[in-house]
Amino acid sequence: MPKLISDLAIMLLTAGVVAILFKRFKLPLVLGYILAGFLVGPYMPWFFTVADESSIETWSEIGIIVLMFGLGLEFNLHKLASVGGTAIITALTEVFGMLVLGYLVGQAMGWGMMDSIFLGGMLSMSSTTIIIKAFDELGVRQESFAQLVFGTLVIEDIAGIFMMIILSTVSVSKNISGIDLALQLGMLVLYLALWLILGIYIIPTLLRKAERYMNDESLLLASLGVCFGMVLLADALGFSSALGAFLAGSLLAGTIHAERVEHLTSGVKDLFGSVFFLSVGMMLDPAMIVKYIVPIVIVTLVTIFGKLLISGLGVLLSGQSLSKAVHCGCSLAQIGEFAFIIASLGMSLGVIEDKVYPIVVAVSILTTLTTPFFIKSADKIYGALTKVLPAKLISKLERYTGEDTATREQDSDWGRFLRRYVKVTALYGVLMAGVTILGQFVLFPLLQKTMPDQRLVGPICVAFCVLGMALFVRPMLDLHSTEYTTLWVKNRYFRLPLITLTALRYLMIVLIAFFPLQTLLGINGIWLLPIIAAAVALIARTGWLSSAYISAETQFMTNFNERNLQRDDDNTEWLDEKLFVDKMYCPAEISGKTLKQLDWGRRFSVNVFRILRGKKHLNMPSGNVELREGDKILLIGRKEDIRALRLSLNMEESDPPTLRAFTEKYEEDANHMYATVIPVEKASELQGKTIRTSGLREKYDCMILGLQRNRLPILQPDVNMTIQKDDLVWVLGTRKMAAKLLAGGFSDDD
Repeated sequence: MPKLISDLAIMLLTAGVVAILFKRFKLPLVLGYILAGFLVGPYMPWFFTVADESSIETWSEIGIIVLMFGLGLEFNLHKLASVGGTAIITALTEVFGMLVLGYLVGQAMGWGMMDSIFLGGMLSMSSTTIIIKAFDELGVRQESFAQLVFGTLVIEDIAGIFMMIILSTVSVSKNISGIDLALQLGMLVLYLALWLILGIYIIPTLLRKAERYMNDESLLLASLGVCFGMVLLADALGFSSALGAFLAGSLLAGTIHAERVEHLTSGVKDLFGSVFFLSVGMMLDPAMIVKYIVPIVIVTLVTIFGKLLISGLGVLLSGQSLSKAVHCGCSLAQIGEFAFIIASLGMSLGVIEDKVYPIVVAVSILTTLTTPFFIKSADKIYGALTKVLPAKLISKLERYTGEDTATREQDSDWGRFLRRYVKVTALYGVLMAGVTILGQFVLFPLLQKTMPDQRLVGPICVAFCVLGMALFVRPMLDLHSTEYTTLWVKNRYFRLPLITLTALRYLMIVLIAFFPLQTLLGINGIWLLPIIAAAVALIARTGWLSSAYISAETQFMTNFNERNLQRDDDNTEWLDEKLFVDKMYCPAEISGKTLKQLDWGRRFSVNVFRILRGKKHLNMPSGNVELREGDKILLIGRKEDIRALRLSLNMEESDPPTLRAFTEKYEEDANHMYATVIPVEKASELQGKTIRTSGLREKYDCMILGLQRNRLPILQPDVNMTIQKDDLVWVLGTRKMAAKLLAGGFSDDD
């Protein structure tokens, strides 16, 4: 019989018995697996001992991959977006603070630089498993501080992935090179963003198309295939296998199959995860623990009190109360499974001494046992602090961290604009850079091997890069965002910085576009830059490829929100709930101007659908209609767009109703407007046509408000956007329009 089979029998039987005992006495299973590993390890000769340790190490590596995959399944980008600034500040403060503290403690104990760096990395990560178990046992999982702790753990998980990349980079050269580290992190961020964007676009789409062929067996195989495929890709790019596994899990976490995949892979995760923790226990040498009892005690105390103080400080810095800071600090005061993964990384790279591993395991066991005690004692610790700390300091903390923090942190218009500016610039900058990377490092070598005429290789790759980048030029410039328009009309002194920030975007696009021309065609002339800039301006103005971009974006957003959309199927937010109707009287300063001259649709994304002039109703007025003082104007648009328009006219803000509320209120009025939905089915004459060529406005005297595609509303889409099967086209018009649509064969039964 192969030694691996007998070894597994010994390991799993021992782990099973110990797990039952630990369950019986309500102890953490992680500690049980470590104990079982110790029993079957080489340092316990009076028990059955594993013979083939090298094979167990391979299983242990698989265990890390599966554990990280499971961690990714519990994480998704929606969760990241929901954790808020408090959790981000808390997590980053804790991670950075404990990194520095761990390094300093290691140096103080006479450890080498790499041992000290890895010690800091191990101490910076708290244990999700242990915290969740402690919260469940103490019944505090629904408390407000517990939600903050969970958000902090999400950010810690992400920081842990980055930390493993940094530690791997540092370990290769045995020293810290700022330039190499910055380049490695830059490439990590770029590849990470590309993987997430392409993964979100491709994986849910493929799973949805294959859904009817997916039983439990095929879904399990496909999921693990994605996991190990991403591991191979990460390894090929020079990153850790743990990163690839985590990414694979996080991509699947956003799909409608997430819960099913998590259920199907739970047994695999439990098996390989237990083998990993068993291997941790097998490396536990009692003699080493006795020998290094002093460092173990020191590191344990540093972990508990360091995390309590530094995590609590992070919570205070984020604007939360002292009470919440104490509760969060007590909850996070331990290390766990991530410390083992980082320690395993150090051992596999051969950059840390053997003593570090048993010390970290011992510290993890001790801090695991103390965690429930500190969580239960948080109120007492808070009470003691209020008695010890000076009254003046407590008073200052209360003023700084009052419960009205959220009110004081209301965003300004500049704050909203800058957040959108950074997000949009980063997203489309990454996509454009990704296109050039694909063109140069994937397509170019492929065509060199396959094309007989090598002279065409460069131009074809450049054409690919230019077309791919052109798709994202208009959305990256983002010239007509509500935030931009609001600032533009709010104060004329804001216009120069807005123009400067837009110019920086233009420059970024031009430089990215110049890169493939320089590397693939050997063109180095600066004279090419103004030509590229002119081409970018032309693409931005004409909206070329906008229909293709909007279709791709809609598919991406559908996949990104797939899980939430299915969960909230009965609570879908329809397009007539996202548009608002406002009324205003024509001010003197715009009297005599035509709607075309005002150009509100392009400048503010707000359209005029009716003008009341005395008893006369001008429905769906054309651009040549001239406004007169005293006209009552009915507008439709998003609330923030209407606000920007009112700011430009020096009018007070209004509280407009939604389109649905507006139409329901005046439903019996024969002259009133109606929002009508046109379903586009396979035989519909609208399918495949653009909004411009659909003829809806001309034939039925209506206004196209937008499309509903896969339950996602697309407001005021580009006129070049193609209408697809299963779209819902929203139009606004009179009762007469509705009758025409019915006569034309457009109805809900079409």
